[in-house]
Amino acid sequence: MRAGDALRQAATCIDRLDAEVLLAHLLGIGRMALLLAQDRDIDAAAFNALVDRRAAGEPVAYITGKREFWSLDLTVTPDVLIPRPDSETLIEAALAAFAGSAPASILDLGTGSGALLLAALDCWPAAFGVGVDRSAAAARVARGNALRHGIPAAFIVGDWATALDARFDLVLANPPYVEAHADLARDVRDHEPASALFAGDDGLDAYRVLVPALPALIADGGVALLEIGATQADAVADLAAQAGLTARLHRDLANHSRCLALRRA
Repeated sequence: MRAGDALRQAATCIDRLDAEVLLAHLLGIGRMALLLAQDRDIDAAAFNALVDRRAAGEPVAYITGKREFWSLDLTVTPDVLIPRPDSETLIEAALAAFAGSAPASILDLGTGSGALLLAALDCWPAAFGVGVDRSAAAARVARGNALRHGIPAAFIVGDWATALDARFDLVLANPPYVEAHADLARDVRDHEPASALFAGDDGLDAYRVLVPALPALIADGGVALLEIGATQADAVADLAAQAGLTARLHRDLANHSRCLALRRA
């Protein structure tokens, strides 16, 4: 079967873009190169197997085993949350916070694939970086991503900040913040790790543990950047105030509340 015919057939049951990404992955070429190779013969059975997995709801990133974040090509597995473009808001907020300077130390709590930490270290390669995750499998994925990109970083298996006794110039965290009964897309609810998504009935359970620990982790002049859900800015800012932290909101490209920058008052 030719590539163009295979794509047209696949587009009857999955999104065309997903089909292109899957076929490019199968052929080991970029998506743009695929668009110029419509007459190329392909292994139809192998491609159809990938299409069937996507049609059954499996995320493309888990099928291909990779996802781009902040221009870094990252390995992802079902042990980690798939990095989203919205989370790049935290890196943009970090660049704004350290305009004209650089953090010497960076901590990523709940590191998952290592996306946030590795993106930050890509911006500031001289910084010392530590990623913490309660999942040993997730820490292995993050460590592998760091090694693949040649980015020095340490990864610790632990529960939030309990494994640490140090202060950092930049603290990053994308904790679980989805309400337990939220109506999520099938590919998210059925395939991504629940422990990285759900945080109690109101989605705030992780913040109730994480935010009070931040004052002891933020160095003088440092900042913590937390990803939040679109409706959670006020609630998380209240938790920050109770912990003696000031909060500044950053919005994503869709103008949704996405990140709170927290500093010691």
